[in-house]
Amino acid sequence: MRHKIPVIISSVGCFALATAAHGFTPQGEDTRYEVDGESFSGYFVSGGDNPKGSVIIVHDWDGLDDYERQRADMLAEEGYDAFAVDLFGEGNRPQAIEDKQAATRALYEDRERMRQLTLAGLAHAREVGAASRSVIMGYCFGGAVALEMARSGEADDIAAYTSFHGGLDTPEGQAYAADTAPIYIAHGGADDAVSLEDVATLATELEAAGVTYEIGIYSGAPHAFSVFGSDRYHERADQQSWATFQQWLAEML
Repeated sequence: MRHKIPVIISSVGCFALATAAHGFTPQGEDTRYEVDGESFSGYFVSGGDNPKGSVIIVHDWDGLDDYERQRADMLAEEGYDAFAVDLFGEGNRPQAIEDKQAATRALYEDRERMRQLTLAGLAHAREVGAASRSVIMGYCFGGAVALEMARSGEADDIAAYTSFHGGLDTPEGQAYAADTAPIYIAHGGADDAVSLEDVATLATELEAAGVTYEIGIYSGAPHAFSVFGSDRYHERADQQSWATFQQWLAEML
C-alpha cells in the first residue's frame, strides 16, 4: 500500500486559454452513444492486444476536445486502453466563458446527472472494448467529477481515481468511505483557484476516512498547469505529475 501523504479546488472550471498541439493527429476514434435519448460523443483508443487496464478521462470545462484526445493517445502508447467521456452532449463544446460556466454549473447543481453521465461513458467504454479494470481521472472540472465518483462508490471495478488541478470540495452530505479506491491528486502550488488550505482540508478528510491517497504539489505551477499550449502550461509540473501518474497506474492496474 502507498504511504498516505498528509498534505483541492472549488467548483471551478479550467481557466487556461488552450490551443491544440501543433500537428496532433488522433490515433483513436470518436464514438457516439446515447443516454436517455440524448446523444454524446466520446473518444476511444486501444492500448493494444493485451492492455494493462483502462483509463477513463473526464474533460475540463471546454468539453471533450483534442487535449483529452492527446492525453488518451499518450496513455495508449503506454499500453492502456483510454476512453474520454463526454458529459456535455454531442456538439456541445462551449467557447465563451459564460457558456463554459453554464455547462459545468448545470452538472455541479445536479450531481446525480453528473454521476449518471459518467457511468454511461464508462459503460460505453467497456462496450467498445476498453478493459474492465479502470482508473477514472479528470482535468479541472473533470477532476471534480473523478472525486464525485470516488465518493459515490457507484462505479464498479475501479482501481483508482486521479485529479489533475481539479475541483476538490466535498459537497454537504457527502463523504469518503473507508473502502474508496486509492486517490492521486496533482495540484499546482501557485494555483489561484484553489488554495493550499483546500488541499490540506481534503487530505484531512481522506486521512480520517482511512483512504489511501497521494498528493503532489508542484511549486510555481498555476491552475490548469498541464494544458498544452495554454498560457498557464508549466512544463516541469506537467512532466513530473505525468511521470507520477504513470507510476500510479503501474501500481494500481
